[in-house]
Amino acid sequence: MRMYFRVNYFLLCSTLVLGSFFPLLAQQKYTISGYVQDASSGEKLINAKVYDTRSLQGAITNNFGFFSLTLDEGPLKLVASYPGYKKFELELELTQDSEFLFELDIFQLDEISIVAEEIEQIQDKTEMSTIDVPIKQIKLLPALLGEVDVIKAIQLLPGVQSGNEGTTGMYVRGGGPDQNLILLDDVPLYYVNHLGGFFSVFNADALSNVKLIKGGFPARYGGRLSSVLDIRMKEGNNQEFKAEGSIGLVSSKLSIQGPIIKNKTSFIVSGRRTYLDLFTRPLSSILVSAASEGSTTASVGYFFYDLNAKINHIFSAKDRLYLSLYMGDDNVSARIGDEIGTPGTPDYNRFDLNSRNAWGNQLAALRWNHIWSPKLFSNLTATYTNYRLTLRNGISTEFIDTNNDPFKVEAALKYQSGIRDGGLRLDFDYYPNPNHNIKFGALSTLHRFKPGTAGFNLTLQDTISLDTAFSDFTQNTYETALYVEDQFKVGKRFSANAGLYATHYLVNGEHEFSLQPRISTRFLLSDKVAFKASYALMRQYLHLLINSNTGLPVDLWVPATDGVPAQRAWQVAGGLATSILDGQIELSLEGYYKKTTGLIAYKQGTDLYLGVDEGSWEERVETGGEGWAYGAEFLVQKTQGATTGWIGYTLSWNNRQFENLNQGEVFPYRYDRRHDISVVVAHRFSEKVSVSGTWVFGTGNAISLASGGYAYTTDWIRNSQNLRSYSFGSANAFNSGVQLFENGRNGYRMEPYHRLDLGINFTKKKKWGSRTWNFGVYNAYNRLNPYFYYIGIGTDTFTTGEAKPALRKVSLFPIIPSISYSFIID
Repeated sequence: MRMYFRVNYFLLCSTLVLGSFFPLLAQQKYTISGYVQDASSGEKLINAKVYDTRSLQGAITNNFGFFSLTLDEGPLKLVASYPGYKKFELELELTQDSEFLFELDIFQLDEISIVAEEIEQIQDKTEMSTIDVPIKQIKLLPALLGEVDVIKAIQLLPGVQSGNEGTTGMYVRGGGPDQNLILLDDVPLYYVNHLGGFFSVFNADALSNVKLIKGGFPARYGGRLSSVLDIRMKEGNNQEFKAEGSIGLVSSKLSIQGPIIKNKTSFIVSGRRTYLDLFTRPLSSILVSAASEGSTTASVGYFFYDLNAKINHIFSAKDRLYLSLYMGDDNVSARIGDEIGTPGTPDYNRFDLNSRNAWGNQLAALRWNHIWSPKLFSNLTATYTNYRLTLRNGISTEFIDTNNDPFKVEAALKYQSGIRDGGLRLDFDYYPNPNHNIKFGALSTLHRFKPGTAGFNLTLQDTISLDTAFSDFTQNTYETALYVEDQFKVGKRFSANAGLYATHYLVNGEHEFSLQPRISTRFLLSDKVAFKASYALMRQYLHLLINSNTGLPVDLWVPATDGVPAQRAWQVAGGLATSILDGQIELSLEGYYKKTTGLIAYKQGTDLYLGVDEGSWEERVETGGEGWAYGAEFLVQKTQGATTGWIGYTLSWNNRQFENLNQGEVFPYRYDRRHDISVVVAHRFSEKVSVSGTWVFGTGNAISLASGGYAYTTDWIRNSQNLRSYSFGSANAFNSGVQLFENGRNGYRMEPYHRLDLGINFTKKKKWGSRTWNFGVYNAYNRLNPYFYYIGIGTDTFTTGEAKPALRKVSLFPIIPSISYSFIID
């Protein structure tokens, strides 16, 4: 009986096992892999879709345009598609592993016809809280002074708030600017602003792809808490030489790209520079000279520049090499001088005051792609990034001393700050079958922080010199991470991206380890509607000390230490996504909740500069801050067709708490806005004419205003005993002494913010290419939005004779027209 049972059990198992293999034996599987690229330029297309219309299996290209798709042998009908391009169709008999290069042609305006299955719809994507913004759409939007800006386009999306008007600050779902991971070709940038934040460092002519991730972060991204802005540079045209550029009111730019070896090696070089200094220097000299009747000279100048460059070379079908470079700087200089008396006489005196401030970034990335097999792709990246800030103020004077000899004195105070990274990263994409896309890798980064180095130099008569450096401090930290993530499908309705980001952090000989799980899920409620949910745990080993009392970029990057622990955050999100009108319009509704710990802020009364005997930066900050951000976001977006744009709405709350700030009570974050609305529309009437407009509305920023205070009196200065109390009706209470904040920190609101921008483009074909005239209006109905408030004297002071305080508003941007000329040389 036992023998009978064992024989039958063996036969049953054998039947089941062989039965499961018979389909595999009867129908062998093979892998199709390769690249999808632009037919006219050779530019790789990121997130292009390759699918088989018969089996309905598909794949999406990675950040280098590579795809891998394993299918059953037999007849196939492959389709490669990408928004704005004609689909590529190929019928074949699959009998072995095969490699393909799909080259797609761009649609002409009158050819655009979108079918739902040609592109991956929002309800089909596992990722959530993620938005791809086409560069072509960004270029159509009206902009301040006609300068197209990627960051300002991102600010128009739900969940993203700007700082002050006109600036490129990014505050995503309650986070600060330091909590955004901003990548240019996989290299982080620490400061992305020009002109005090009115423009960003990103030249749209040099970019190919922009993606914003606000939550549900894939495990391959780490090191920040609030968002990932993944920006990719163009690779350069490997078919023909091409140039494009523009001339605007404040800057001009030029991009040149082409093949070094056709179909094998290509390059792109793109530069941009302002010419404000060409106007400010002579104008400042004329104004000061006129005011001083010629005795005083002055020169004030400002300019910034950007330079992007990239070279890529195809060694073989399996190996490619990329070199990306970026350099950009801002320079502010001012000099004022005066001369009294006649040189060589006792009454002679000459002095010069000069200031030179500069800040900027340097970035480099060397990347090697290798295809190990049709299912395994790797990318090895060596990175370097450097942000540096230098502030220098000096004085020079010359006079006749008591011995009737000329005497010269020069003195200068210099302040430097910055952060420099060197890193190595190895990423793998593994495609075992169409239901799994596995990414894994490792990265290591050496951070070198310089929170602040101050120095003083004194030179007497060109012979005696004193050069002293104080608060010279640098700090090295090491950050290493391993990650793995799997994007998989279970059946036709459920998919997920689950992963783990593991870090090791070393500072001052102390080790810290962290495990950060991430998961995003999608469940199809119907063919057109999906429910999505995500959870992410993040940790950040660096802080930004924000100083709000100056317009210069003097915020300091500092590392997490024993005394100032790392920032931590977790975020959950859930929502619905769908598409209508054959996939041309996408709609999403998301709710989120985020908790942050380990926040820091300057202590009350501390100074920016790290001077002598003032202690280290760690002793000058409040630690242990907590933050809570939650809300809902709605987005309807159209990215295809003659009319494109989106409508976004955000309802949010954003609060923070420190033990020693605001008496330990919870207070709203400065950029807590209850409502944010953005409407963005661009329409092409023809190849010659297009128009665009944006309208934004937002609840006013939260600010602190004194409701009373104690002002110093002459008697108090003499004996330190007499204090006079002032209420809101007293003039001096807000200009000196100790202020009282009855409504607490950030207890008041600025006026609501709203603005309309308009633009129109006229394009004409030429023998050499095309040219475009752009006319724009920023703040079309001249809304005087508040930039900041201050307590001043009331407007009725001169009529009544009684000085009363009043809340005064400063607005920077009235209605501003702009014009620019751009061209493309084919």
